[in-house]
Amino acid sequence: MTELTKKTLSNAEKQQRYRQRQKQSGRKELRGYLTPEAMACYEEIQAKTQWNDSLLLSNAIRLMYAAHKLGQVGLLNGWLTDHKR
Repeated sequence: MTELTKKTLSNAEKQQRYRQRQKQSGRKELRGYLTPEAMACYEEIQAKTQWNDSLLLSNAIRLMYAAHKLGQVGLLNGWLTDHKR
């Protein structure tokens, strides 16, 4: 009788494999801490769009880049300040 033995991976090994696959697909992990104001914005956007953290961060950076290229960062910052966001 032949018994198939498959090595079970620990959580750390699974996470390492996941991160390696993400790197191979050209993705980069970013981390940071949110202010209470940013967390409120995050929760509102997440509730309306149903985006996961990864997609929300990617889109936020792409939108910020577009605002930068169009010279609108000051306008956006002013709006956030005026609306206490």
